[in-house]
Amino acid sequence: MANKKEKKQITEAKVFISASFNNTVVTVTDTDGNTIAWSSSGAAGFKGARKATPYAASTAVESLTKKLAEVGVRNVEVYVKGPGAGRDSAVRAFRNSGISIRAIADVTPIPHNGPKPRKRRRV
Repeated sequence: MANKKEKKQITEAKVFISASFNNTVVTVTDTDGNTIAWSSSGAAGFKGARKATPYAASTAVESLTKKLAEVGVRNVEVYVKGPGAGRDSAVRAFRNSGISIRAIADVTPIPHNGPKPRKRRRV
């Protein structure tokens, strides 16, 4: 019989919330950056325009916190990226889940005057 791989007990983790206009993806890693679990609005069962809603993001976080409870995560650092509607509600859902948040950081990439914008639309 094959030896069953036992799950490691991880108490501290990093949470990366990527909130786009179409979806919200939440990934949890250990302190080294190895993925423990992930969830998204689409994986929570939402399709189309409903994936971009704050409710869909909080539902994704709720399913994720159940996975984190099995691993034993207690303290998290939250990194939020993107302009989407689910960013605030995802952080609120983490706060209400009972897992203590040590730090919240906004890591949205901001161009230092990147590429030339498209030509202005004329109607």
